[in-house]
Amino acid sequence: MLLYNVTSILEESIAEEWLQWMQEEHIPKVMETGKFVSYRLLRVLDSPNEGVTYCAQYVAENIGEYLEYRDSYAHALQAEALEKFQQRALAFRTLMEYIA
Repeated sequence: MLLYNVTSILEESIAEEWLQWMQEEHIPKVMETGKFVSYRLLRVLDSPNEGVTYCAQYVAENIGEYLEYRDSYAHALQAEALEKFQQRALAFRTLMEYIA
C-alpha cells in the first residue's frame, strides 16, 4: 500500500473557497479515476508556513495504480488547480510506502 500525499499551502483569503472546491470537485475527480482505494483531507495545525496548510492523502494498493494515476490523470488535475488558484496556492507531493 502506498500513500500519495499532496500538501497545499494557501493564502488565507482563498482557504474557504479552496476547501469547498477540494471536497466538491477535486477529490471526487481524483477518486473517480479508480486508482485509489481511500482518501483523507487534513488541516495542518502547526505549520511553519504563513497562510493555511492542508494535506490531501490518497491510498493506492500498489505502485502500478499510482503510476497509472500519475501518467494518465495527474497532469490535467494539477493544471485545473493551478488555473483556478494561480499563485495563491502552492502544492508539493510525496509518495510514501506503508511499513507497519
